[in-house]
Amino acid sequence: MEILLTRHGQTEWNFFQKVQGKADIKLNEKGIKQAKDVKDKLKNEQIDLILCSPLIRAVETANIINDSRNIPILIDEKLSERDFGEFEGMPTTDFDYESFWSYKQNIQYNKAENIKDFFQRVYGFLDDIYLKYKDKRILLVAHGGISIPVYCYFNGIPDKDTLLGLALGNCEVAKYVYKEKEIDER
Repeated sequence: MEILLTRHGQTEWNFFQKVQGKADIKLNEKGIKQAKDVKDKLKNEQIDLILCSPLIRAVETANIINDSRNIPILIDEKLSERDFGEFEGMPTTDFDYESFWSYKQNIQYNKAENIKDFFQRVYGFLDDIYLKYKDKRILLVAHGGISIPVYCYFNGIPDKDTLLGLALGNCEVAKYVYKEKEIDER
């Protein structure tokens, strides 16, 4: 089984480098253009199903990609961005954003979703879709934060102080292939 993953197009909060987790921010003009560009990039890809975060920036991106293709789109809460809690809406420079993405440090916050809990949510989702859609080629439309545990699920968690560098850019696409032996061992 193979999945494609893309991050939503740019929003105003992305442009201003503000932390955007559960905040439901629309695409800006550049984000709409990025989504149209990724639509063109994916036009020759066989896609049986689109699984999408419920947040508007991801839904808008999925709808643009799917324009004239008529691929079923299913919304899944497990693809929502990490809950940034007390950091929501803050510039990334106003707190230790790199440590926020440290799997090693595993910092516990007052409101923000713990990184290991976040990984567990995404890993569970990836296990579930493998069992449910084994014979399908799926496009996931989600978030930069989601792209980090997806990368680690397929490649292992790198021995780094921060995993922030693993995040996809807006409308960047990654391709992953499930290996049955690895799934059966989970």
